[in-house]
Amino acid sequence: MALSARNRLTGTVTSVEKDDIMAEVVVELGGGQEITSTITRGSADRLDLREGDEVAAVIKASEVMIDSE
Repeated sequence: MALSARNRLTGTVTSVEKDDIMAEVVVELGGGQEITSTITRGSADRLDLREGDEVAAVIKASEVMIDSE
């Protein structure tokens, strides 16, 4: 599948927490970094996401905010 999103981060699923409607998926990117995504439970079930799966987090945003500490 071709996507227009350019930000693609690969990693390993470390956690999938589902409730009736939504699922929270945590992906370890390496170097101690993680990314968390909230998706519908239907999508999580369709993708059959499980801990240990190798996945890609594809990020498409029209706005990204940067904060300087």
